[in-house]
Amino acid sequence: MSKEQIENLVEGLVNDIIASTDLEMVDVEYVKEREWYLRVFLDKEGGLEVEDCQWVSERLENKLDELDPIKDSYYLEVSSPGIDRALRKERDFVRHSGEVVEISTFAPINGKKSIVGTLIGLTDGNIHVDVAGTEVIVAREKASQVRLHIDF
Repeated sequence: MSKEQIENLVEGLVNDIIASTDLEMVDVEYVKEREWYLRVFLDKEGGLEVEDCQWVSERLENKLDELDPIKDSYYLEVSSPGIDRALRKERDFVRHSGEVVEISTFAPINGKKSIVGTLIGLTDGNIHVDVAGTEVIVAREKASQVRLHIDF
């Protein structure tokens, strides 16, 4: 199976596992660092608890052992995406509208490769942000990453 096929399969399995709960699937990534990692990111209103992650991890691990779709050895991690979470899916842009985001771009836009502003939304493949009262539009394919911004 390809990396993308594994991620799609796992996303479906997790959605089945959490269907009758208040948990929300945020993302799945299957990546090789030194070893292979299968990471599942979840969230819920009011914040994710360690018990939530453990509950999903146990059920997912049993399902993956039963199906055995991944031939490489890997580490399974189930966690929250964190406070600086990346926005990847359309629902992320809807959910975090009105929050401050940082957009990293492949090439400079208005002389900058990083734009920080209040997320207005995602429309027709374009990310709309308010930067100091001015609407800036970034084509999604020009953005290497969009994250919630943390101001220290």
